[in-house]
Amino acid sequence: MSDTRRRVKLYTLNEDRQWEDRGTGHVSCSYEDTEKETSLTVTAESDGSLLLESKINTSTAYQKQQDTLIVWSEAENYDLALSFQEKVGCDEIWEKICQVQGKDPSVEITQDPIDESEEERFEEMPETAHLVELPPCEPERLEEIAELVTSVLSSPIRREKLALALVSTGYIRKLLQLFRTCEDSEHREGLHHLYEIVRGVLFLNKATLFEVMFSDDCIMDVVGCLEYDPALVQPKRHREFLTKTAKFKEVIPITDSELRQKIHQTYRVQYIQDIILPTPSVFEENFLSTLSSFIFFNKVEIVSMLQEDEKFLTEVFAQLTDEATEDDKRRELVNFFKEFCAFSQTLQPQNRDAFFKTLANLGILPALEIVMGMDDVQVKAAATDIFSYLVEFSPSMVREFVMQEPQQADDDVLLINVVIKQMICDSDPELGGAVQLMGLLRTLIDPENMLAPASKAEKSEFLSFFYKYCMHVLTAPLLANTAEEDQDLSEGSARVNPVCPDNFQTAQLLALILELLTFCVEHHTYHIKNYIMTKDLLRRVLTLMNSKHTFLALCALRFMRRIIGLKDEYYNRYIVKGNLFEPVINALLDNGTRYNLLNSAIIELFEFIKVEDIRSLIAHIVDNFYKALESIEYVQTFKGLKGRYEQEKERQSRGLSRYRRDARSFEEDEDMWLNDDEEEEDVSDTGFEKSKSDYGKFMESEKAKESQDKENQPKRTTTGSFKFTFSHSAAAANASNGSKPPPSSSSSSSKPAAPPSGQTARTGLVGLVDYPDDEDEEEEEDDDEEQSPRKRPRLGS
Repeated sequence: MSDTRRRVKLYTLNEDRQWEDRGTGHVSCSYEDTEKETSLTVTAESDGSLLLESKINTSTAYQKQQDTLIVWSEAENYDLALSFQEKVGCDEIWEKICQVQGKDPSVEITQDPIDESEEERFEEMPETAHLVELPPCEPERLEEIAELVTSVLSSPIRREKLALALVSTGYIRKLLQLFRTCEDSEHREGLHHLYEIVRGVLFLNKATLFEVMFSDDCIMDVVGCLEYDPALVQPKRHREFLTKTAKFKEVIPITDSELRQKIHQTYRVQYIQDIILPTPSVFEENFLSTLSSFIFFNKVEIVSMLQEDEKFLTEVFAQLTDEATEDDKRRELVNFFKEFCAFSQTLQPQNRDAFFKTLANLGILPALEIVMGMDDVQVKAAATDIFSYLVEFSPSMVREFVMQEPQQADDDVLLINVVIKQMICDSDPELGGAVQLMGLLRTLIDPENMLAPASKAEKSEFLSFFYKYCMHVLTAPLLANTAEEDQDLSEGSARVNPVCPDNFQTAQLLALILELLTFCVEHHTYHIKNYIMTKDLLRRVLTLMNSKHTFLALCALRFMRRIIGLKDEYYNRYIVKGNLFEPVINALLDNGTRYNLLNSAIIELFEFIKVEDIRSLIAHIVDNFYKALESIEYVQTFKGLKGRYEQEKERQSRGLSRYRRDARSFEEDEDMWLNDDEEEEDVSDTGFEKSKSDYGKFMESEKAKESQDKENQPKRTTTGSFKFTFSHSAAAANASNGSKPPPSSSSSSSKPAAPPSGQTARTGLVGLVDYPDDEDEEEEEDDDEEQSPRKRPRLGS
């Protein structure tokens, strides 16, 4: 149907008393002979489906508001509204409704909303008795008028009759004229009565009254009446704020006078609702529902009018992206777009889609890159809010834009990197902006909202892009704050940790970054695994276990817990090779007998390993750390680990060697992978195929799961994908064997060397606890090495 007269938007009122858009369509009235009834039907414009079929009951109260709205209640707590594109269409349907109910179309409401207690009393009342007799509008009668208005608020039918009387007699304008007289003569008592009267009229909750009260010639006098609250010693200066303090800034001149008037009206009515009137919860439910609807539909109209003015939006964008635009002007333009996007939330879904697509086509995302890079804090905050609207509307649209950028931009100016840097450089001590931006980044990298059915490549392409161009920016603060310093530590020297930041704000930032990385571990299997092992990231993170900020230590522990929770044997081997349980156990022992969250979280980590029977980790823990842990008896976790370990040894001694063969094969495969790491980072595909180990095959299968492209195969470096890190005692042991520990970066030129398994076991204990009889214990361990199955390569470090 092409007739725009019948084109409507259908709204329903939700539990929060907010109007929800149900779609756009065309409305019609149809009469069914079989049912002998007339119904309102709305057919969807997009696909012809039925959006609404509502029987016109003779007892339903329909209201016509603002010339283009028809509102009614279908059932208890289920309100409906039809917003017409044209007034003539609204009038046609209104006449049909009135015809079915036998009412005069000139009325604004077809039924009196009478409660049951009053229904019997008024059902016999003649039509001529529908008006309330109002006192003359004179200063000496103001108290009487105030009492009348206040008295009707508890009765729906009397509220309706009073509203009808006020409109039909032009009483509102008479009251406001009287207000000016009382204010000029400083008649304080009369002004207090007028406050009660105007507030009571607002609580009548009638759109017909609002149209009069919020018109250009009346609204400021309404605000004036509301200044004289009898409870205040001095009246509020709301009019002064609205006329002098609150300035209306036209970033681009608005030529449409109707649009300008609608903007002014909406701002002032919103001010009345939010600032002047008391909190709605103080009063009866729905007392101001029509006021909320009035504001809502005004906003819909404003956005629609602005969106249709292509010349206006084009000019706004031209000035926003023009380098010659002054900072103050650009700040105003950004704030305008923030308000514009906020208003757009009132649009129906298809119109909101068109709205954001229009902004995208005009260049809102490259414009945000410019303004988010400015020094002005207000501009950054407004730009962040706009970016938030765009990400929430369509993460795919934002991802599509950023993936096109590397062709024409440096890494530093990529939109996502600009967002990450703003998160890192947030000057707010509470990091409010950083928290918001972190949430947006999480949305963008969340595979759950990537359009796999529509575009299978989106997930693989975007994640490859993110890890190639953006991940190093995100982790830069973490790597910078966990960088090792060259230390000449003699045996027995105190354990020094120079990396844990004391600054609370820095610790908060690192916690946010760790939260995002933990999310990546859970949702990005191949990419994050490759990154963690290439950068030896877990070891760097675990240095934060020594932070004086417990929340940061817990974030580091949670990161490790998520990795172990995957029960991925390649992660497990990485942890064992790097001796990465040592900082966790150090933290447990340093915590002493304190029963706190850190203690519980560490115990839970080991309990999980025990319950899930992760054998490689159990063997490593018992081999290296059991002497330090066996004194912990307030939980049975560590004794349970030892029990699991001994059960496995017993199985092996009985000839159940399947696990042994698997473990040896696994270690041999990884050694092959490590030996291949001397290849150059940009190794060709052919060379990679020739030297492919089982690890490489596994990583390719991971890529296949995530639809990875061939060009994103793991890169080999001259040093290997990760380095092994031990306690300082272990480092000293390496030095004594002629092996120098590799530097923290993966860019070193020498290949890391793992110490013999026996050394790892001994030095792990030395680094944890300084036993007075360590030498004797080490000798005993040496004697046991030949027979002890824990020293076999499949379980060793």
